Amino acid sequence: MFLDMAAVETSEESLIRLAQHGDRDAFHDLVIQHHAGTINVVFRMCGDANLAEDAAQTAFIRAWQHLPQYKPQASFRSWLYRIAVNAALDILRSEKPTINLEELVLGSAAQPVEHQVEQQQQTQILRKAVLALPDASRAVLVLREYEGLSYQEISDTLDIPIGTVMSRLNYARKSLVEQLRNSMEAA
Repeated sequence: MFLDMAAVETSEESLIRLAQHGDRDAFHDLVIQHHAGTINVVFRMCGDANLAEDAAQTAFIRAWQHLPQYKPQASFRSWLYRIAVNAALDILRSEKPTINLEELVLGSAAQPVEHQVEQQQQTQILRKAVLALPDASRAVLVLREYEGLSYQEISDTLDIPIGTVMSRLNYARKSLVEQLRNSMEAA
């Protein structure tokens, strides 16, 4: 089946307009469309599923409260992700995130247990390295590498120039490589 992206955008635009005029069902539909991406962004920022849920809920509440001021200069997704990143940073300032090993997904049952354990260890090392990045660099890295946003979308989301996006992303990648190299040498 062919998916008409113009129809999807028009549908989102009409949902936004309806929600801006108080239609809670329209806003609910917007939340459903963007829930998974928002959870992914805040989880990558926080590293904790419970904190991510709290941050996502806070982001959706803030989005509802500020929806009348939303102007479609940037995509709704970028606008929502900006709110979500800020909510995640607020929660991180108030709580110390933890890494929950139980949340790591085991590979398929066909994989040897040793491989699954090794994969979990590598995931934990990477997650710790991402969480160790400064907030600004982590936000850019998460939006680019995990959410696949373009430099322009990240610029719109974080309200920073594209050059800053590129320099923060470069810094984040170099820092990750260095942290991972140190972790591997220590192991």
